[in-house]
Amino acid sequence: MHSGRLVFSQVMDFLPIYEFHKCVRRYRGNYKVQSFSCLDQFLSMAFAQLTYRESLRDIESCLRSMKNILYHMGIRGKISKSTLADANENRDWRIYADFAQVLIHIARKLYANDDLSPELKELKETVYALDSTTIDLCLSLFPWARFRRTKGAIKLHTLLDLRGPIPSFISITDGKVHDVNILDEIIPEPAAYYVMDRAYLDFGRLYSIHISQAFFVTRAHKAFRFYRRYSRPVDKSTGLRCDQTIVLKSFYPRKNYPDQIRRIKYFDLETGIAFVFLTNNFILPALTITKLYKARWYIELFFKWIKGHLRIKKFYGNSPNAVKTQIWIAISVYLLVAILKKRLRLETSLYTILQVLSLTQFQKVPLLQLLTEPEYRTQEANIGKQLVFANL
Repeated sequence: MHSGRLVFSQVMDFLPIYEFHKCVRRYRGNYKVQSFSCLDQFLSMAFAQLTYRESLRDIESCLRSMKNILYHMGIRGKISKSTLADANENRDWRIYADFAQVLIHIARKLYANDDLSPELKELKETVYALDSTTIDLCLSLFPWARFRRTKGAIKLHTLLDLRGPIPSFISITDGKVHDVNILDEIIPEPAAYYVMDRAYLDFGRLYSIHISQAFFVTRAHKAFRFYRRYSRPVDKSTGLRCDQTIVLKSFYPRKNYPDQIRRIKYFDLETGIAFVFLTNNFILPALTITKLYKARWYIELFFKWIKGHLRIKKFYGNSPNAVKTQIWIAISVYLLVAILKKRLRLETSLYTILQVLSLTQFQKVPLLQLLTEPEYRTQEANIGKQLVFANL
């Protein structure tokens, strides 16, 4: 006799199902589908993410072994390797991309009042970090993802809101797409800060951010040419070396960016490396600008975290549609757990929540009890390396 609700069902209660069905209807995802709907596909793939399944056969074996309770998990269709493979191959990946955007919108509202890093607490504006990570693929299995002559890869371009951190924009491209091209897809938010490395140094695109009344912080190339207009005094004991107002010297850069730019040179006493930053913000103290760029490291931690804890390095299918479907569902699971954490007001880290959920999907314990009582939680020693995500 079935009593109580499965942990998996309790987690899926946090999904905005109405919005999911809107995404399905938008792309006619269930057109001529009789027994295995887009929701069945999403739930099966979400289960695979939460329990770290390695292959379609692995998913099939686990779910079929519990076929008596699949109905209580919300899965109505019959589970088989071929059915799930066909769904990943043919159901439009944009269904899950759009649904991930819905979850992003919900999560960003929940984390909007979180503080930035301690050294940037005085900033009330939104701070974004923009970067990409490369996911290597076997070229013989993924010939469409050609990156180099003998190597395949895709890129995950991400704009990360550092309050959370929650991704606000994600784009999946093949490995050949240069990072700077992604700036064309982003609509700058007035008064927000966009922190980027040198790969995004394109003065025409930076000027678009400037005239949108947003701010950028990036690094200069070594061959950077400019005229100095004037300098501000700096405290060299803090590592600052100069704080200048400049205009570009070369013809095309100056044509693309005709206004003044602020140039800040900073020497890191710990590493012995000198950094030259460029920004269009002339109000913040120079040292705060350097701290803003240092906060960009959080997106590197985000990439390291999702690669280590979500199934986005080994894929269940080889087609572009199957790969993108898996990545977008993985991102949706990450966002779902982040939403769950906030709505249940949990102090437990996101890593710990995922570890507990990975082993308890078929249990019938109340979710709040499962994630708060000590006997259900993993040892804190297991999460000591999670850095910024220890408080997410």
